[in-house]
Amino acid sequence: MSEDFLYFLWQFQYFQKNNLQTVTGEALQILAVGLRNTNAGPDFLNGRVLIDGLEWVGNIEMHLRSSDWHRHTHTHDRAYDSVILHVVWENDAVIARPDGSLVPTLALKPLTSLALLQKYHSLIDNHEVIPCAGQFEHVPELQKRSMLDRALLQRLQRKAATVHEMLVRNQQDWEETTYQLLAQNFGFKINAEPMLRLAQGLPLKFLQKHRDNRTQLEAMLLGQSGLLTNAQGSDDYSLTLEREYTFLAAKYGLNSQQLRLHEWKFLRLRPANFPTVRLAQLATLIQQQTSFFSLFIHAENVEQLSRLLRVEQSAYWQKHYLFQKEASAKVALLGKSSVENIVINTVIPLLVAYSEARDNRVFLDKAMDFLEQLPTEKNHITEIWTTLKQTTKTAFDSQGVIELYTHFCQPKQCLNCTIGTSLLRHT
Repeated sequence: MSEDFLYFLWQFQYFQKNNLQTVTGEALQILAVGLRNTNAGPDFLNGRVLIDGLEWVGNIEMHLRSSDWHRHTHTHDRAYDSVILHVVWENDAVIARPDGSLVPTLALKPLTSLALLQKYHSLIDNHEVIPCAGQFEHVPELQKRSMLDRALLQRLQRKAATVHEMLVRNQQDWEETTYQLLAQNFGFKINAEPMLRLAQGLPLKFLQKHRDNRTQLEAMLLGQSGLLTNAQGSDDYSLTLEREYTFLAAKYGLNSQQLRLHEWKFLRLRPANFPTVRLAQLATLIQQQTSFFSLFIHAENVEQLSRLLRVEQSAYWQKHYLFQKEASAKVALLGKSSVENIVINTVIPLLVAYSEARDNRVFLDKAMDFLEQLPTEKNHITEIWTTLKQTTKTAFDSQGVIELYTHFCQPKQCLNCTIGTSLLRHT
């Protein structure tokens, strides 16, 4: 049992309400359940009830047991002085305000049907990766679409919040933030963290001063990453990079921010995904684009973005994926799926964050449109939904099912999901 179940019962009034009484026998009539409060304070705000014919307007607090009021130290918290009704599953203690007056209490356990409780446990206690998998086909399409749209919006807002946090650290510098976000996503999950720290320790303004010299860009990126230490003067190219980095690191004071070789992951990566290759591709992008922020914000469509992002790394990195190892075949360029990943995880969050910052719906609409232009993502999560006959045609769809799976299904937040509540209410 969880308090979420109480919230569900209260919000939808799924309990016996005939001759309703408080635990002390006072006649109770519910006029308004109030608004769910997700911040600190009572659980529902601005509720309205009649207690023995007297109307009360105020807040409503919920607990599994009455004694939780004391356990959560509400007795001396003035935020709870305005509570007009204490809704609990079981009543096991008398609750009084600081002035000695009793807090009216409603116990829901005796008023809740056993059938509804069994439905709840069938969702929460099963071991399927999707708790409602066995009942999913019975959910109306409208309910599914509504929840997927809500999940997508939550995902976009959550990613945009990360952009806003980066903006704060970067003193509202959109260009630097875009560069760091792009670098992070060039790590493609497995190397995302060191890529971000590399960008944070190597400001874009230093790199932009050397846009006309790709060798120097590669020297700074590979040198600052710590990957250059693995070269050990293995060829003329690495010797050149070492000389350039030594000079540039001293010029810009970079040595204190240098990463270490062990911080990067190579195991089980295809050679084309090695961080050495990705950094060489990032160097080419920095050389070709005067402003990543402008590029991403003003791009007309995904095709234009793809064309500009599918860069060709320098000649050396077309033949090598490590300093001391020449490739047997030409090293692949930034692929189509990689570009799509960058658009989804860099461009889309940036557009949503900028839309919020400027209070301009145009950029949010563009983000949605870009998602509709991108094909669906192929991974184990989308495959799970396919087995439930929930098709995904575009990234708009796949981003929704990924969020639903990771933030509702996996933590079993069924009572915060319209699909879960629909099953409880109607099956």
